[in-house]
Amino acid sequence: MGDMTNSDFYTKNQRNEANHAGDFGCTLEELRSLMELRGTEAVVKIKETYGDTEGLCRRLKTSPIEGLPGTAADLDKRKLIFGKNFIPPKKPKTFLQLVWEALQDVTLIILEIAAIISLGLSFYQPPGEGNEGCATAAAGTEDEGEAEAGWIEGAAILLSVICVVVVTAFNDWSKEKQFRGLQSRIEQEQKFTVVRGGQVIQIPVAEIVVGDIAQVKYGDLLPADGIFIQGNDLKIDESSLTGESDQVRKSVDKDPMLLSGTHVMEGSGRMVVTAVGVNSQTGIIFTLLGAGGEEEEKKDKKAKQQDGAAAMEMQPLKSAEGGDGDDKDKKKANMHKKEKSVLQGKLTKLAVQIGKAGLVMSAITVIILVLYFAIETFVINKKQWLPECTPVYVQYFVKFFIIGVTVLVVAVPEGLPLAVTISLAYSVKKMMKDNNLVRHLDACETMGNATAICSDKTGTLTTNRMTVVQAYVGDVHHKEIPDPEAIPAKTLELLVNAIAVNSAYTTKILPPEREGGLPRQVGNKTECGLLGFVLNLKQDYQPVRNLIPEEKLYKVYTFNSVRKSMSTVIKMSDGSFRMYSKGASEIVLKKCSRILNAAGEPRIFRPRDRDEMVKKVIEPMACDGLRTICIAYRDFSSSPEPDWDNENDILTDLTCICVVGIEDPVRPEVPEAIRKCQRAGITVRMVTGDNINTARAIAIKCGIIHPGEDFLCLEGKEFNRRIRNEKGEIEQERIDKIWPKLRVLARSSPTDKHTLVKGIIDSTQVEQRQVVAVTGDGTNDGPALKKADVGFAMGIAGTDVAKEASDIILTDDNFSSIVKAVMWGRNVYDSISKFLQFQLTVNVVAVIVAFTGACITQDSPLKAVQMLWVNLIMDTFASLALATEPPTESLLLRKPYGRNKPLISRTMMKNILGHAVYQLTLIFTLLFIGEQMFQIDSGRNAPLHSPPSEHYTIIFNTFVMMQLFNEINARKIHGERNVFDGIFRNPIFCTIVLGTFAIQIVIVQFGGKPFSCSPLELDQWMWCIFIGLGELVWGQVIATIPTSRLKFLKEAGRLTEKEEVPEEELNEDVEEIDHAERELRRGQILWFRGLNRIQTQIEVVNTFKSGTSFQGALRRQSSVTSQTQDVTNISSPSHVSLSNALSSPTSTSAAAAGHPRREGIP
Repeated sequence: MGDMTNSDFYTKNQRNEANHAGDFGCTLEELRSLMELRGTEAVVKIKETYGDTEGLCRRLKTSPIEGLPGTAADLDKRKLIFGKNFIPPKKPKTFLQLVWEALQDVTLIILEIAAIISLGLSFYQPPGEGNEGCATAAAGTEDEGEAEAGWIEGAAILLSVICVVVVTAFNDWSKEKQFRGLQSRIEQEQKFTVVRGGQVIQIPVAEIVVGDIAQVKYGDLLPADGIFIQGNDLKIDESSLTGESDQVRKSVDKDPMLLSGTHVMEGSGRMVVTAVGVNSQTGIIFTLLGAGGEEEEKKDKKAKQQDGAAAMEMQPLKSAEGGDGDDKDKKKANMHKKEKSVLQGKLTKLAVQIGKAGLVMSAITVIILVLYFAIETFVINKKQWLPECTPVYVQYFVKFFIIGVTVLVVAVPEGLPLAVTISLAYSVKKMMKDNNLVRHLDACETMGNATAICSDKTGTLTTNRMTVVQAYVGDVHHKEIPDPEAIPAKTLELLVNAIAVNSAYTTKILPPEREGGLPRQVGNKTECGLLGFVLNLKQDYQPVRNLIPEEKLYKVYTFNSVRKSMSTVIKMSDGSFRMYSKGASEIVLKKCSRILNAAGEPRIFRPRDRDEMVKKVIEPMACDGLRTICIAYRDFSSSPEPDWDNENDILTDLTCICVVGIEDPVRPEVPEAIRKCQRAGITVRMVTGDNINTARAIAIKCGIIHPGEDFLCLEGKEFNRRIRNEKGEIEQERIDKIWPKLRVLARSSPTDKHTLVKGIIDSTQVEQRQVVAVTGDGTNDGPALKKADVGFAMGIAGTDVAKEASDIILTDDNFSSIVKAVMWGRNVYDSISKFLQFQLTVNVVAVIVAFTGACITQDSPLKAVQMLWVNLIMDTFASLALATEPPTESLLLRKPYGRNKPLISRTMMKNILGHAVYQLTLIFTLLFIGEQMFQIDSGRNAPLHSPPSEHYTIIFNTFVMMQLFNEINARKIHGERNVFDGIFRNPIFCTIVLGTFAIQIVIVQFGGKPFSCSPLELDQWMWCIFIGLGELVWGQVIATIPTSRLKFLKEAGRLTEKEEVPEEELNEDVEEIDHAERELRRGQILWFRGLNRIQTQIEVVNTFKSGTSFQGALRRQSSVTSQTQDVTNISSPSHVSLSNALSSPTSTSAAAAGHPRREGIP
């Protein structure tokens, strides 16, 4: 197989590489084809070509121990020859594409059509123009100049449509730009550990080059391809590349290939980097996917013509999903998958309700206008419909149609999505300052509805600076660090060796960064605590490690959540073996049969001694909030060598050296933050792997539980016993009995955490569906983070896997940042409610005015262009002004709204209707008796193209003034009195209100015909502003009316239980992947499928040639087909050769491998 890979697929590349590769013993091409191999094939190939991994390192001019020298010239040369570790991202949408998308809005399209018709008709001079008998209203005031100005209205509508579109597009564009900025920030923050010049350093992932020696450990996301050179118990989850969910065990002699984009689930080790960026496995996939759709077509054709050999290039791509390795693209894909957030659900529903109402109103408006006109012209005045009059009548009908459309435009709140976007984008930007790095926009708003937080203990509630403060050694319980003299010499030596050897060698304690600071802890914090204990005993761990370097460790059982312990075996000088173990005290002590006494000699340790020790030593330590760790050892003889794979026999019969209590102090700001959460109606639960007493002690210190309250603290085992039935299945009713009172879950496994989160989310016991936030840092927290409504990952201590599954990354790992996220989330929700309250008032008034005006006076008092201007202020500007209000602490004083609380509360409804009543009364007063009040000509019943009247201008101006002052009222939605509270903290708001006012003056005084305005006198202006100011006074009147009295008020925009979008319907990625993404997916799946088809066929042919079993081919094929749904056969030349090869008796099953159709694919 290996020899087929170097086909002409890459001959071009080879030519230009041959020139560079002289300096290194292998070309990019060789390495690339080496990384295509798996398992034993790879081992054989390495042996044949390089002798062993050391040989490969020599050829790459690197040392497996010292790493690269790290000189700039050397690094640059490597980047030049082998490429940089960077995969170019997908191209963003251009501004014009965004403009085109904004134009797709239905109401805008209707308006454009109406405007174009109106334009066309105004240029068309009907022959019947002179015919006085055509229509009653057409005669009269129309003079020549005005007839020519008929085009202005259409043009003005088009202009305002352009405005709306550009604003929308600009918003989308800036959102995209922000998202990319965020993306690059996430990438820059991702660091990886490599060895250079014998020093272990952390460098940004993009700086890794071929030949680097990288240290991989539990929880890493591998940034490049490499070959495993040394390590222990390394297990990798390769599902992102192969789709196989089983963890793959890596070893130097069986399977040394480590691939980019895969996750380290267990163990640690070192690898030599052999491929980076676009040449790594993930990179190859992304290059195949192409940056955009245009390459897709070419590829499909290419896939058909490609010969089989080239297709072998694609060995690892078993899954149709491809590797979601590189972070950028992963996050981009994740952006789309999420159940609709609470707010989106409510808004969509509300927008639909409003839209329907608007549609009905506008239809009625048009019908009434047309009927009224027809009856008056043809019935009352008994006119004939003359052919030459048709164009005149059509012009009337178009005018009616435009009035109808403007009613619709004003009724539909297009500003809603805009307000949501602005509010979220603004919040996300500000949340960065509060140490919340938001990866999914809607997480920010969901957080405002959170009702429960399940938090880790270590690092989130505590400082994650572990220090040993108590020890039980040599039969004495020391309440502080003992004096080294007080410990027997033998015991001390054993203790130092056990701690130094049996911990990751990447864990170190470094001198403080500045004078008088604390020493820096690098690596696993618990191990740092133990190493600190060694230093406090005036000993040093480094000489021990130098004596026994990592390569010499015989066998390592790494820590995982099942074992809850870690053990290391070393070979002694006499050939016997010694194993050091450390782990959770109650687990390790169960395996101890001896303990070192005061003289440092082992004595028998019986179960009853153990129970006594638990009572006298471990529980008191735990009740002080300490984490207890037991350190033990065991000696094995050299013959017969024990069976190291049989863990149960190895990890028994230990000798306990000592038990230490490690303190991890509670972060000083946590108790206050938790108090705020509880006041805000959010229950905080602690889920930890620690001992129950430790957990309880810390929970009391944090204020999660208060003595004397009715609550539960459970251990994982007990929790599982209570929630499972006899058959061992989890029952929701059983969980419902537990979770409301559960506050601490100790000794819990990752599955318990996931079960708890799922149980709370699925619970129907409370009337509100619970919204759960979860914090996690470990690889094993992934499932719970994904299941939760909002997953918080730790930015410092978190593993890449956890960050990948999360929605928000806490850049300072601090619980109090979560409280800030709650505050911002509630603020988003409130901002949108404020905006709605303002917008709906305008909607109600504008629609009713346009509707009644049209019915009574045949012409809307507010013209189409004026409506669009009002639409612009109330949509775009108001959304900017109201959506950028900064949050205040008072947001944390109320309970969460929950899923079923309507968007528009009763108080808001009262405000909307109350202000609508005021505005309508005044506008209708002005409409019908305004001309007498101001002694001006009436604007009612004006003919088609008559000049704008002062009368209607006053109405329009008053209307806008009322909106402006009502915008100030809208700043408060819970019926507060002081609407000016904190208004100067929001400069954007002030700017917009003043700006709108200035533009309004310009429009009225100089807008002329396009805006249907005629300039007003100063006293008329004063009246308009005075009526507007009345809004503020009226707002106080409304605030006095108690909402509880107004039983008739309905709430709107609520999500009921059954209308919550079922998960199947929103099936992960179907709902919101944009079109391009879907096309890309399709192309990608077809492409893989073609390759897989060819690959399998070649395998079958080869199998027949060699006559070995073709089970492998079949098995691989089924794993592929099970992941792809819509199979499209891609025929390839190798089909033909295949069917000839299949003329043997066993052909049927092999044919099934060749034609996956027969394998029961839907």
